[in-house]
Amino acid sequence: MVHDNDRGDKNKPLLRIDGVSVRFGGIVALDGVSFEVRRGQICGLIGPNGAGKSTLFNCLSRLYECSAGRIEFDGHPLTRMPRHRMAGLGIGRTFQNLALFRTMTVRDNVLVGCHSKHHAGFLRNAFRLPGVAAIESQARARADQLIHFLELDAVAEREVGDLPFGTQKRVELARALAAEPQLLLLDEPACGLNHEELESLGTLIRDIRDRLNVTVLLVEHHMSLVMGISDRVVALNFGKKIAEGTPAEVQAHPEVIRAYLGEEDEAEVMA
Repeated sequence: MVHDNDRGDKNKPLLRIDGVSVRFGGIVALDGVSFEVRRGQICGLIGPNGAGKSTLFNCLSRLYECSAGRIEFDGHPLTRMPRHRMAGLGIGRTFQNLALFRTMTVRDNVLVGCHSKHHAGFLRNAFRLPGVAAIESQARARADQLIHFLELDAVAEREVGDLPFGTQKRVELARALAAEPQLLLLDEPACGLNHEELESLGTLIRDIRDRLNVTVLLVEHHMSLVMGISDRVVALNFGKKIAEGTPAEVQAHPEVIRAYLGEEDEAEVMA
């Protein structure tokens, strides 16, 4: 797989979240959340159920509107960006619940992901104008690269719905990567995986960062996975950021211990 070495200055944040709040009626889902994700990082986003992690992901995907605050990606404000432009801008995403075309083959699912980068347009395709064949060839080559990278060669021509859950997870990941994102949003990628699959997932996420030069923002409940692969971790609880730092710093933070264990257990841990 070829590196993309022109992704900008790694000392500058790729993603900046500044004072983001989201309200649903009288419910505050996010309350003034701020943090940055630098290029080349794997950043873990943790917190108990209802902490606001999925709400933040949906703001980054433009599925939800922010009530207040600002989100910038690679210097571009996202709060008014149409949601259909997210992939073309350089943001890819997987979902906790699989969102695949189950009756299509693995290869065709991955080719769908190539659409934002390798598409000739309706009229050029309809009339088979010059350049269409070259664009389609580029898309097939990209799909083949990712199928091989994610070890899906043996099932490339099979319908996705016939495959084991762990394999389907890799297909969804391949489709997200097909759009050549700068930032990959992983929404609980370990959900439903067995122990062996969980171990290989950590290696794969590192490979995506190191070999494809993709920055990763990861929402996950498996703490061993998050703490094992993240460069930086942000913790949320009840819509607020309660900690940010290295995995070791966040694990030892009293507010994080309280959020996961409760006040009585926290006293025992801190004693």
